[in-house]
Amino acid sequence: MTSPAARSPRPALRPTGPVLVLTAMDEEASPLVERLVEPRRADLPMAAPAHAWRGTLGGRDVVVATSGIGVAAASAVATWGIISHQPRLVISAGSAGGLASGIGVGTLVIGESFTYSLADATAFGYAPGQVPGGPVRFTTDPRLVEIAERAGTDSAAGQSVRRGLMLSGDAFVTAEIADPLRERFPGALSADMESTAIAQTCASWGVPFLAMRAISDLCGPEADEQFHLELDVVAETSARAVCRLLEGLGEVEGLGEVEGREA
Repeated sequence: MTSPAARSPRPALRPTGPVLVLTAMDEEASPLVERLVEPRRADLPMAAPAHAWRGTLGGRDVVVATSGIGVAAASAVATWGIISHQPRLVISAGSAGGLASGIGVGTLVIGESFTYSLADATAFGYAPGQVPGGPVRFTTDPRLVEIAERAGTDSAAGQSVRRGLMLSGDAFVTAEIADPLRERFPGALSADMESTAIAQTCASWGVPFLAMRAISDLCGPEADEQFHLELDVVAETSARAVCRLLEGLGEVEGLGEVEGREA
């Protein structure tokens, strides 16, 4: 039972409104806020650690918001941002854990699709990660993914860029649960605690969504693998890619019609 949707609809890029960039932590937001031209506090009427800044980035009007960690915090701030600012695009930025075999720390991951790592309604015929009533996967328009991948490659400074499935859930992916997740979600590249929740919120409101996160840690690394990079290093990788995307945002203006849900 994968009804009512096999995948989420992909909204067209809105012609007006700022770009909303969401991060979980201040350390992830910092390289973005530091790049803002004429930064000013945005009115985010929520308790700390949630707060936001507005300014110009890559020649575009941008709101950078920190939500705090976890799916509920991310959904709450994403909802605030969408209602308050009616953004043309929402971007999930910052760090993630590397899940796929062969992925390295520092790799920039561009999300093509998103699902919940811990959701399990398979007893009722739903796919792993699918919330009943929702799609099997939340997806980003392939054309937007391609443009984001080019932006990531242009800004990567020698680090690799990969695109694919990203997982999210309210559990830090330790070595003990990494292998079961790899079995449930073959090919999943990364795990974080916010991106799928933001994707779901954007799908509910009909706002385009993109995730550009860099790998800070490996989930269950092999003995000979480097398994950690400092958060400020990967936050900078993500921020550079976001800035490059914003500079070329004209390429994605007017992306196609909103796609209907598939049965």
